[in-house]
Amino acid sequence: MSNSNTSTDFTNPSTFILLGIPGLEAAHVWISIPFCAMYAIAILGNFTILFVVKRERSLRAPMYYFICMLAVTDLVLSTSMLPKMLSIFWFNSREIDFSACLTQMYFIHSFSVMESGILVAMGFDRYVAICDPLRHSTLLANPMVAKIGLAVVLRGGMLILPYLILMRQWQYCETNIIPNTYCAHIAVVKLACADTRISSYYGLFVLFFVKGLDMVFVALSYTQILRAIF
Repeated sequence: MSNSNTSTDFTNPSTFILLGIPGLEAAHVWISIPFCAMYAIAILGNFTILFVVKRERSLRAPMYYFICMLAVTDLVLSTSMLPKMLSIFWFNSREIDFSACLTQMYFIHSFSVMESGILVAMGFDRYVAICDPLRHSTLLANPMVAKIGLAVVLRGGMLILPYLILMRQWQYCETNIIPNTYCAHIAVVKLACADTRISSYYGLFVLFFVKGLDMVFVALSYTQILRAIF
């Protein structure tokens, strides 16, 4: 398959080409420095959090369990994006297999939804701890924390699954070039020749009615906390 634009339609192209940051190809090496530093800090910081919580028995509490979930989510998100990004910047390794592209997109978007759900859980935990402390140990016992964590994971995984189902059925035409450093949902949608309205509407639903509502719930939780404090 040619890396340039063609007029031939095809289903499930063998590879996509990630351009990196269009227009700044000459500066890719310099741009990679802060991204590499952020990735190293993310790896070191999140593993430190997990290690400290595991070692310190005094930290076996819902708040720290949610922090650990957030750390794992951050590790997966950064590892889904940055290694391939750095390989583009350093080695000009721009090709990505079609299945690998969809897998990367799935992990990025599903764990982004999971991260949003964990923030809601953390807001609820702090709300109960400050506004109704006598019931905190009852409402957020370890089994309940585990159920919340499982619900967050299942929600993130199931909500993004339709992306993959739809994208594997489409035909792609004209180009296999993605002007980005990773396989984002909207970037792949733009390459399809099929009717992508369902996927676009569903993407908007996930953005506004899932992530958007999550942020509303987080804001409400901390608003109630501030009211209780003042």
